[in-house]
Formats: sequence, structure tokens, C-alpha cells
Amino acid sequence: MSTLYLRLPPKTAADNMQAAGTPLICQFASVSNGVAPDREGIAPLQELVEAIKRTQRVVLLLAASDVTLLRVKVPPMSATRLKAALPNLVEDQLMSDPAESVIVAGATDDGLRTVAVIHRGWLELLNKTLRALGARSVSAVPSQLCLPYETGRASAAVTEYGTDDAEVTLRLGAQEGIGLPVFADQPELVPTESIHALGAIVPHTPVTLYVPQPRLPSYEDALAMAPEQNERIALAAGNWTHWIAGVSKASIDLMTGLGTSAGLSVNWRPWRWPLALAGLLLVVNAAGLNIDWLRMKREADAQNNTMLQTYKSAFPKETVIIDPLAQMRQKVATTQRAAGQIAPDDFIALSAAFAEAWSGAGQEPQGIASLEYHDRALLVKFKPGTTPPEQLHNALAARDLSFSEVGSGVWRIRSGK
Repeated sequence: MSTLYLRLPPKTAADNMQAAGTPLICQFASVSNGVAPDREGIAPLQELVEAIKRTQRVVLLLAASDVTLLRVKVPPMSATRLKAALPNLVEDQLMSDPAESVIVAGATDDGLRTVAVIHRGWLELLNKTLRALGARSVSAVPSQLCLPYETGRASAAVTEYGTDDAEVTLRLGAQEGIGLPVFADQPELVPTESIHALGAIVPHTPVTLYVPQPRLPSYEDALAMAPEQNERIALAAGNWTHWIAGVSKASIDLMTGLGTSAGLSVNWRPWRWPLALAGLLLVVNAAGLNIDWLRMKREADAQNNTMLQTYKSAFPKETVIIDPLAQMRQKVATTQRAAGQIAPDDFIALSAAFAEAWSGAGQEPQGIASLEYHDRALLVKFKPGTTPPEQLHNALAARDLSFSEVGSGVWRIRSGK
């Protein structure tokens, strides 16, 4: 999976850049496999549009001064209840309104839960900006948790923004870290101010300080001017390898606090033409079905009109015509009865045909309890103990009669004509 890592300035520095009309500068590294970057550098965010669109995942290393890490004792509870309870659990430790913050719980260590807090407006702005530039998946982790950590030794990194402002990212423990803004009168004084700030915060703990490779001699000179820090602070050239390795171990993704899934969103661009062809095929099929339906409807209307005209010509005095076919059959049956013909579904025809089938199956008339005629159907009730034989089924079918069992020992006989 291709990943683009971005280290953005803190919110205060970004606001100063915007006020001065300076584009937002960020450090970046793109990785295809492993932790070794394929490409890295410093560039305005707007110039990384193509890299953001090509990559499958964008990971933001949030400035340490923008993220507050708290250690909170949390009782056992479900993830849903924990999310609802977090604002109340950390409210006393925040100077801002919890409603204006994104609060995300991380790992549990020594009975305490790590909780990260960041300003909601700033995180939403970063997310919207990257999404607008074409990012498909965005994650955000506190940069202080991405620094290397050794038990009994702190680690720190200096990030310079090309001005007299800088930030020291400091990791004090496995789940603890802070950000120290550095304000120097001149850019040349940033190394000295950074070392002084670091010495004030951790006056006794050994520290490994990662500094920009080109500025390493300047930090060595500044450290030489502070002999009391020489034995405690070890300088090292900063690189993306330890940041990327630290991201994989971080247990907090602040984007989840926005309700933004860290999973990959679907890139529909490669599917534009297949989807367009599928939509066109669907339209063609729907049009064909509608045309065929209209043709069949016209044929049905034509047949109905023909039957209506035929009925009217046969019975010109009939004024109410609802179903010409059914009414024609009824008229024909009535005419046949008036002429002395018996209809197939009359009582006499049904009972005679059933009697033939019954006797043909070798049965005696004593087995039938009663015969009833309802709704052009013959109801035959057999006496208890009488079971119609299998031959009766074939005999009825041969005379175009159908039967159905409507109760215990009761059959309904209908004509199939």
C-alpha cells in the first residue's frame, strides 16, 4: 500500500503563514513498501496534489503542541459508552470546552488510559483540505508518540519552519509527550533556544535530540555553549525512518473522533467508463422492455375492442358490458339451457359423469352419503369408512373433471371444460 506521510506546522504557525500570505509548508515522505521513503522533501501543500491523488493513504503527523495527551483512569466499559463518557472524564483537565475538541482514547498502560485531545475546527480543516486535494484515506496521529522511545531515556525532535519559529517535540514516556514552541529573535538562535527549552523541561533525564541534517553543526555549537547539557543531551540527525516506524506503533488515530473512517474510500475514477456502459445497457434494456410492453398492450386493447364489437353485434340490446368474454360465455350457456342442452358444469352433467367414474372404478353407490351442488361445483360426501380408490382419479380425469378435497371425506368436483 502506498502511503504519504505529512508533517504540518502547528495551528499557530499555520495561522501566521496564512496571515502573511505564505503557502502552508509541510514536510513529506512517500512510501511504497516498508519504512524507507521513496521520496521526501519540503514543499507547499498545494504542490503535493498529484502525490496525494496517487497514494492510497495519507497519514498526518500532527504537531505535538496541537495535541494534548492525558492519562486518565477509565473504568471498564464498551467502546460506545467510553466515547460518550470521555468529555466528562477529561473536562477538569482541559482549559477549553470539550465540545470544541476531538477526544480519542488510546491504549491502556499501568491502569491508565491515554486520551488525545485536539481542537475540532483545526482537525476538520485539515481533513477537508486533504479530501478536497484528492485524498482517499486520511489518518492523524500525534507526532510525540511517533518518536523512538527507550525506558529511562526521553527523545525529542526539532522542527524548523524556515523562520525564527520552531517546535520541539518531546516524548517523555511510552504514552506521554508534549510540544514546546520555540520563539527566537533570529533564525540563527533557534538551536540555542531549543536546547535551553529542552533543558528546562527535562533537566535530569537523558535525551536524544533529533535535528535537521543540514543544521546539525549549528546544534553542536549551541550544545557546546551549554556544557551542563553535554553529558545529558545526545544529538542525532533526524530522518523519516523513525517517524514512519513510530506511526505503525501509535495507538491513536484522531480522525476517528470526527467519525471519519480510516479505511480506504472507493476511487470511482477508474470505474467511470464501466459504470457508464452498465448504465447505458440498463437504459437500453429498460427501453426495450417498455416498447415490448406497449406493443403487447396495443394488441390486448385491439383484442378487447374486437371482443366488445362482437358482443355488441350479437347482443345489441345489452347496455352494461364489463367483461365481454365472460358475459358471452354466460349468454351462450343460457342459450344452450334454453334450447335443452346441458352445460358441462350443470348438476346433471357433473353428477352423471361422476356416477360413471364411480361405477367404472368398481365402487357401490352405498359408499356415497350425499351430493350437493354449489357455485357450479358438485360436493360429494363419502360415508365413514369409504376411501375413494386410485382408479377414481384417472376416471375423473378421463371425463375432464377435476377434484379437490375440501374436508374429511368431502370432495369438490368441477368440470374442466
